[in-house]
Amino acid sequence: MDDPKPYSAHPTAVIDEGCEIGAGTKIWHFSHIMPNCKLGENCNIGQNVVISPEVVLGNNVKVQNNVSIYTGVLCEDDVFLGPSMVFTNVTNPRSAVNRKNQYAKTIVKKGATIGANATVVCGHDIGRYAFIGAGAVVTKDIPDYALVIGNPARQAGWMSEYGHKLKFDREGNAICEESQEKYKLTNGQVSKVG
Repeated sequence: MDDPKPYSAHPTAVIDEGCEIGAGTKIWHFSHIMPNCKLGENCNIGQNVVISPEVVLGNNVKVQNNVSIYTGVLCEDDVFLGPSMVFTNVTNPRSAVNRKNQYAKTIVKKGATIGANATVVCGHDIGRYAFIGAGAVVTKDIPDYALVIGNPARQAGWMSEYGHKLKFDREGNAICEESQEKYKLTNGQVSKVG
């Protein structure tokens, strides 16, 4: 008798050859995991998701319904991808011009959240614990802990690792209202203290 798979997939999901899927990962209805993808442990892949060849997802990545993750995207651990958010992988696509050798890389760093219907233009990295608001269009790199909204996305503040907007005092100190963790704002960069 074969060993059971360490992950679960709905019968309508399609998983191509060469994929590595970590223990505890769940793949839901009508999703397609294309060749040579690497999905970490305890990921949740929602309904109608497409993960293109060679995409890498870390551990505990949550992908909500109707998301397409294209070749060139890497998501680190604990990333949240909201419903119907969009990645691109070519900056100047044309139907009649093959640009498969020009895919731009996009890295979504640990703990980042990308809201529903947001778009990330390829080649721009999303910083650790950054928070991309619903419907935002990302056209540049986003720093760690930044909150960005709008089209094009513009910074509207800073977020804690628990997803709360930080309020910095005159000395550049802030405390997360939920975790009570402390943060420091220095020269336009936020870091967690202690």
